[in-house]
Amino acid sequence: MTARNRILILVAAVLALAAVAVTSVLHASARAERRDQAQAGGPRVTPGEVTLTTPGRLIFRNMAWGPHRDELTTVPAADPAAPRTSSSVKCLRFYAAAGTGVCLQAVHGPISDTYRALILDAHLKERDRYAVPGIPSRARVSPTGHFAAWTAFVGGDSYAGTNFSTRAAIVDVRTGRLTPTLETFRIIKDGRPYTSPDVNFWGVTFASDDRTFYATLATKGKTYLVRGDLTTNTLTTLHPNVECPSLSPDGTRIAYKKRVPGLPKDAPWRLYVLDLRTMRETALAEPRSVDDQAVWKDAQTIVYALPGDYGADLYTVPSNGTGHARRLTTAAVSPAYIG
Repeated sequence: MTARNRILILVAAVLALAAVAVTSVLHASARAERRDQAQAGGPRVTPGEVTLTTPGRLIFRNMAWGPHRDELTTVPAADPAAPRTSSSVKCLRFYAAAGTGVCLQAVHGPISDTYRALILDAHLKERDRYAVPGIPSRARVSPTGHFAAWTAFVGGDSYAGTNFSTRAAIVDVRTGRLTPTLETFRIIKDGRPYTSPDVNFWGVTFASDDRTFYATLATKGKTYLVRGDLTTNTLTTLHPNVECPSLSPDGTRIAYKKRVPGLPKDAPWRLYVLDLRTMRETALAEPRSVDDQAVWKDAQTIVYALPGDYGADLYTVPSNGTGHARRLTTAAVSPAYIG
């Protein structure tokens, strides 16, 4: 091959790569433009005031395409399909209780994104912020509003497999004292102290005593429900095969996702409720795989997200294993019930 032919091939390759780059940019621009346009048939969303202390409200991250996508929006809890009132606050994950909110956000940079946790007051004003070391995954606030927690992926990006690493943090919002990882807590497994370099924690949920919390511990390819103590900085295993626990309003039951043998590797979970007094498990009437940390609407109802046309929809199912699952509202994720 002559030098001239090599140059012609090189020029052709450069032009081809440039064409691909231009096409990708134009496609991304068109897709971004579509994101900012409300789609016909979607929920109606208008800007307005959103607070964390108005009783009888449901607040969630709005997933509908349009100018208010990813913003915290509110509807009457009794009418979740009603028109939405949207704030200007955008979150990837969100939760709120007792006038305190936690909002996990992406900060878009020129090369890569970073992430942060905002502690919000009752009017969604920032009280404090903390760096989050990876992609946000779960968020919770204690029933008193005194503590907030979040989980992030710091390696891998899915709970479905085994090749991932998470970091679970807890902050006392009154003092700003941050526990950046639960890996500093002492672990009691099967009644004995336990250490292992492979431990992971995620999915914190709080009791109302400002001391007790629950979370998932993963080690040696297995998961466990652990009870945490914020006074003694200890974690004690209670029950195997529990992920993303959510404590009931009366503190007696845990809703969670459980890996069921025989299901696909990328969709291995079913929803269950665990009675903490008897350790009896109840399978819920949701036949699909749920990859979410469920929320208790009340003592009888579990709320959770499943994939939908806009990214995610919210569903409900009875907490006692009876009945059937039904869609609560479309284009929504990270719900919190107020009052």
